Amino acid sequence: MTHQSFEDPREFDDWAATYDRDVHGRDDFPFLGYEAVLDSVVAAAAPHVPCAVLDLGIGTGNLARRFAERGCDVWGLDFSAKMLALAAAKVPGARLANADIQGAWPASFVRRFDIVASAYAFHHFPLEKKIALLRRIGGRDGMGAGRIVIADLSFPDARALSLARAKWSSVWDEEFYWVADEALPACEAAGFQARYDQVSEVAGRYVLTPLPTPGSTRKGQPT
Repeated sequence: MTHQSFEDPREFDDWAATYDRDVHGRDDFPFLGYEAVLDSVVAAAAPHVPCAVLDLGIGTGNLARRFAERGCDVWGLDFSAKMLALAAAKVPGARLANADIQGAWPASFVRRFDIVASAYAFHHFPLEKKIALLRRIGGRDGMGAGRIVIADLSFPDARALSLARAKWSSVWDEEFYWVADEALPACEAAGFQARYDQVSEVAGRYVLTPLPTPGSTRKGQPT
């Protein structure tokens, strides 16, 4: 199989109208345990008001709404205008921008956030691009985010990934799914204290805390 590319926002614009229906209540790949996965992000983030939260790949706002309901100041980036329109209706008051999270960010988003969160977005990027983005937002090259919590399609090791691929072969798309025993050392090498928990059979949660680097001023910013 070849890896699927979803770098065109039209893919998600086309999906926006049915996205919520497609993800809720699923008992198969890729959204098995969807609600529990999103809940696990908020639990690990443990937000305290006042708290500024950036949701990367906010989509229709399902994760962001959980933070908003806890009184957080919610910000969100997504490259699908139609997804963002749904998020704006679902999370009134959220500060949203139409931007590729791997590209240039609006100037107002180049700031420190208490929490950076994301769900079901990073698996579209190979590991080296995942790490590059993490460094931008909180690692040795980043803004110094207080905590980064990512939930995504993820497996503890290559064997678990292979077993899942066989089990869900009829609905499997070959993308850049996380493999924890590869991702954790890469995150630690990039300047994070990293923890991983398997939340469902096909999804896991990464909690990343940036570690200070001796002599670093931590003034790097996304460009």
